[in-house]
Amino acid sequence: MSDASAARWRGTLAVIASACAFGSISPLTVLATGDGMALESVQSWRYLTSAVLLLTLGFLRRSAPPSRSSSVLMTPWYHPRILLPTGGGQALVATLALAALRWLPASTASFLFYTYPAWVALLSAARGLEPLDRLRLAALGLALGGVAAMVGAPDAASLDPVGLAVILAAAVVYALYIPYLNHIQQGRDAYDVARAIGVGGALCFVAWSATTGSLWQIPSALAFGASVLQGLLGAVAFLGFLSGLRLLGAVRTAITSTVEPFWTTLLGIVVLQQPLGAGTIVGGVLIMAAVLLLQRRPRGEARS
Repeated sequence: MSDASAARWRGTLAVIASACAFGSISPLTVLATGDGMALESVQSWRYLTSAVLLLTLGFLRRSAPPSRSSSVLMTPWYHPRILLPTGGGQALVATLALAALRWLPASTASFLFYTYPAWVALLSAARGLEPLDRLRLAALGLALGGVAAMVGAPDAASLDPVGLAVILAAAVVYALYIPYLNHIQQGRDAYDVARAIGVGGALCFVAWSATTGSLWQIPSALAFGASVLQGLLGAVAFLGFLSGLRLLGAVRTAITSTVEPFWTTLLGIVVLQQPLGAGTIVGGVLIMAAVLLLQRRPRGEARS
């Protein structure tokens, strides 16, 4: 196995671990809000927990200084120039995706949001960042087909215009956000970027909670515990995603991240004893095929 192939596998496993951590957060959000906790309060405690954990890990680790000369890359992670777009971008995507559920069924919103790998591929190709070759195109088709098989492609009756605009905005913002993360972590320690996501996201959601007065309205220990557990999983997810992004690039990372809805579905089957449908099996096979296809050696890459 060549060094490049080994790096792809390491990056892929990191992104899969991240996707599983992210996919475990959704059921916990449902659990907390179902027990009467306000969504903005849940998100506040989630990001506060992630921020505290990542700040502690970063302090113990003592990250190396940036190695690039660019003014953006040399800016400390805690500077508003980094915190606002990094944490704010994460908060904006989450808020738009959740807001779309006011107008769209969950399955429709999920399918439309997971078109973001296609947007990443198209935008990266248009900006000359990564080529949209046949390998990536085939993997993208398999991944989107897998998501459609699991959650179902939307029908025209479920496409409320406002909800459609909001969820597609979430997908496009996320598609712009992923290459941005890849850019700012070049020459920078992944813990720095993860801390910026955690702290910046916490600031955004705590500000939202302050306007509604919901931050300290905690209905039960179960709801609070579910929110804190989300934060622990979120910290793992951020670090795994950033580590994989550094090795794989934006397009491969986005496509591999479609493991997330498959993992969430599996959790529903195992934990909530939901039925295992044919769509879940077909979707899982297609997504795994996409992930494996992305491990192929690109043309021009030397063999070991």
